[in-house]
Amino acid sequence: MTERATAPTTPLRARAEVDLAALRANVRTLRARASGAAVMAVVKSDAYGHGAVPCARAAVEAGATWLGTATPEEAFALRAAGLDGRVMCWLWTPGGPWREAIDAGLDLGVSGMWALREIVEAARGARAPARVQLKADTGLGRNGCQPGEDWAALVAEALRAEADGLVRVTGLWSHFACADEPGHPSIAAQLTLFREMVAYAEGRGVRPEVRHIANSPATLTLPESHFDLVRTGIAVYGISPSPEVGSSAELGLRPVMTLSASVALVKHVPGGHGVGYGHHYVTPGATTLGLVPVGYADGIPRHASGTGPVLVDGKWRTVAGRVAMDQFVVDLGGDEPEAGTRAVLFGPGEGGEPTAEDWAQAAGTIAYEIVTRIGTRVPRVHVNEAPAG
Repeated sequence: MTERATAPTTPLRARAEVDLAALRANVRTLRARASGAAVMAVVKSDAYGHGAVPCARAAVEAGATWLGTATPEEAFALRAAGLDGRVMCWLWTPGGPWREAIDAGLDLGVSGMWALREIVEAARGARAPARVQLKADTGLGRNGCQPGEDWAALVAEALRAEADGLVRVTGLWSHFACADEPGHPSIAAQLTLFREMVAYAEGRGVRPEVRHIANSPATLTLPESHFDLVRTGIAVYGISPSPEVGSSAELGLRPVMTLSASVALVKHVPGGHGVGYGHHYVTPGATTLGLVPVGYADGIPRHASGTGPVLVDGKWRTVAGRVAMDQFVVDLGGDEPEAGTRAVLFGPGEGGEPTAEDWAQAAGTIAYEIVTRIGTRVPRVHVNEAPAG
């Protein structure tokens, strides 16, 4: 993926401008909401499409003391870029690069016995014990160890490996299923079970550095879930976890990414003119059409055909017809902006432009997907790279 610290000198077909000052402000807001717990900035999936290394650096500058990744490759990229603080990685498959992860000083999420045993084997002869964090499945039903006998066995095995000097149990953790739906009965049930599973492990001798279950929505709405560490993902990038939790502005967050493109063509067409594949849009009368040179190959959701909003020349327009692989059309209603005029698909909304949440509603999805799916053909242009003052 192309990453730039400053704006390029030549025009771009499209650009995703990433405001690192906004990201730092979001991290500071989350730290203030974290009830004294440490903050992990989750930078998986290329920092939700924003550029992992620049965003990770900015988050650390703003006080995040942990970074979170899904895959080991993501974590190794942070280390290669010189980020040497605490990095946790939690999505593993059998035969994973355990020894490399141990030598890189990563904290390794462990959800089952097979993973712990592979880690122990890889730790033999390593420079230091493997740092492992045991994950409890408290109700999400994805990764994580089931309560009861499975949890007891995993805790016992981890303690034996710790006694042998091969691992250090640095954390106990879990993940909410419905924290983005305040008041959902599963939230209290998961929190109760997490406390019980933590108490069991600690009662057997586990002494974790951190206990954590709170994601972005729980960080913002559920202080009793904060424990020692909160894992903040989408909120770092200024996007609300869900409308039920509140808008970005209501939560004191500012969206970090602004996606725009240069209008490639403006032309007059008569009424009754079909637009795009399948002619799902036909002009109701004589009008002007503008060609926006991004499409589903760039991550623009095809499900937003006919509904996706775009700000062109100070006015909201709507995708006319289907989103194609490389382009889509907007009906300009007779207006004649010049070719090269900036079309803003989404941004913070402060200049009247749509937001990622507007696109999520248009496509029937969530804002997480809108920003994360923006493809590698769209350069990330990082601005405000240096902290102020």
